[in-house]
Amino acid sequence: MPAPATGSAPTPVNPRSRVLVASLIGTTIEFYDFYIYATAAVLVFPQLFFPSSDPTTALLSSFAVFGAAMVARPIGAVVFGHLGDRLGRKKTLVVSLLTMGIATFLIGVLPTYAQAGWVATALLVLMRLAQGFALGGEWSGAALVATENAPSGKRALYGTFPQLGAPLGFIIGNGLFLVMGALLPSAAGADPSQPSEAFVSWGWRVPFLFSAVMVAIGLWVRSRLVESAVFARTRESGEVRRLPLVTVVRSHGKQLVLGTFIMLATYVLFYLMTTFSLSYGRAAKDAAVPGLGYGYTTFVLMMIFGVLFFAAFTLVSGPLADRYGRRATLIWITAAIVVFGLVWVPLIELGTLGVVLWLVLGFTLMGMTFGPMGALLPELFPTSVRYTGSGISYNVSSILGAAVAPFIAVALWETGDGSPWLVGVYLSAMAVLTLIALLLGNETKDVSLDDREAVADDPARAPAGSPAP
Repeated sequence: MPAPATGSAPTPVNPRSRVLVASLIGTTIEFYDFYIYATAAVLVFPQLFFPSSDPTTALLSSFAVFGAAMVARPIGAVVFGHLGDRLGRKKTLVVSLLTMGIATFLIGVLPTYAQAGWVATALLVLMRLAQGFALGGEWSGAALVATENAPSGKRALYGTFPQLGAPLGFIIGNGLFLVMGALLPSAAGADPSQPSEAFVSWGWRVPFLFSAVMVAIGLWVRSRLVESAVFARTRESGEVRRLPLVTVVRSHGKQLVLGTFIMLATYVLFYLMTTFSLSYGRAAKDAAVPGLGYGYTTFVLMMIFGVLFFAAFTLVSGPLADRYGRRATLIWITAAIVVFGLVWVPLIELGTLGVVLWLVLGFTLMGMTFGPMGALLPELFPTSVRYTGSGISYNVSSILGAAVAPFIAVALWETGDGSPWLVGVYLSAMAVLTLIALLLGNETKDVSLDDREAVADDPARAPAGSPAP
């Protein structure tokens, strides 16, 4: 007979492929949901849910609902962070993904203003709030799955996989809208940049309904995860906090503030290059507020080309941040964003080649600044409050950098009489704030995620030579 086993059973470990797919699938769906709403907010929602005699007013109303989701995200970060830090990452990620998927699917079956009046608008707002609430817990959970399961020296590389969901979600979401636009083209003689009657009637609903397929895949992958060894040890040692929010505010307030402003330039750049650029690129040159005058299909294809650089440089940023440090890498990238904001007009005035270069540079910088965040924000907080702390920083920054960006950008665009130079200056100013936060912060590359004390306050408190788990 075999000898009886001695000692405790080894902690189950997630296979590398399962970690990467589970962290990637949720954020892909998250950004897919964002992009399809952002696209619909420009193409059809102003006329379907916010009828107005003034197109700009209708567009701003549509963006207001877009921003409402950003306001709900910090609330979701607190609720899901509490659950994630107390019950575990796996259960929380399953619930957040299911909530997000149901809300997105229901947007696809909503009645329009013509069918239900203000009730239709109210339901759209409610679904957006539900999306924002769920998204508040999605990113931080996905980032923790990646980084807490990463091998030594590759934490930033693993942290880029949830970030990779942003360009993938863009390509899938906008690609599906392009397919629907091709299947339901505008009538002969109509403005090709405007959607057809069939698209306005039902075609726009297909991308929202399709999200159910992606959510089903995501739920299947995440249901097979086991908790990370880092969190399991925290739970076994009795260091789980009863009120993670109270602990993180009381003991890690500096990290919350720094993390919020470190993300600021990333958020502003992200929403300017995706949401604002689509409005600016499609606006007619002879409109009251002139734009670039491209057709919808043409400009989205140009954006997708730029997003390929977003994806590539998101992955490139991980090894750089692992080798040179998160802080050092981001300081240089943020300085480049400051310069980029000041050269918008010279680039765009070069014609189509300049516009493509503007998109490529913007999305390249987006990948470089977004990639390291998957590791940096979780590293600011100890295990017992990591879900809550990183989620709050990430999502409060969404209010400061994303919820207000569309309104500020449209206002500055109008003030510039159709020139986006003030929008570029706005981006540079936000990047300066991020640069200050980075200079005030500490390098987190060598902080061990398994040190459950507040080593992020002082990296020297981490055990000497301790590897990143």
